[in-house]
Amino acid sequence: MRLRFLWPGPTKNADVRGLQDQYLRKIGRLATWELVETKGARGLSESSAAKILDIEAQGLEKHLANDYIICLFDKGKEMNSEELAVFLDTVTGESARPIAFVVGGFLGLADRLLRKAQTRLSLSRMTLSHELCRVVLLEQVYRSLSIMKGRRYAK
Repeated sequence: MRLRFLWPGPTKNADVRGLQDQYLRKIGRLATWELVETKGARGLSESSAAKILDIEAQGLEKHLANDYIICLFDKGKEMNSEELAVFLDTVTGESARPIAFVVGGFLGLADRLLRKAQTRLSLSRMTLSHELCRVVLLEQVYRSLSIMKGRRYAK
């Protein structure tokens, strides 16, 4: 299984970055992964939302080729950990394509990226910061990989 995690800009919060790195190390014991941090839109205010989303989408799109694209989206499909494990197992069984998890910046993802997704996934109905969302995604992917490998994972 080849996993790709794509998002605009680096994780700036050092504490969150530490958790992110911890889960990436754990995932690396179970699967091949790649992290792509594209250039984020800088120097623009939230009043330029359309421009920010466009700039971030351009950067992310450059790195999406033949991937099975899963966009994180607040109105996407919700799954528990076991369902996510079954879903990932099914996707990898049907195709040798890498699975690309795409996480937006503070404004989310441009509509055109959401339309390209084979799956739109919601981690929660609650609003999470984009940096915290990255960690929650990585933890859930690690949990799912552990379930798929038959390993125990604390509940």
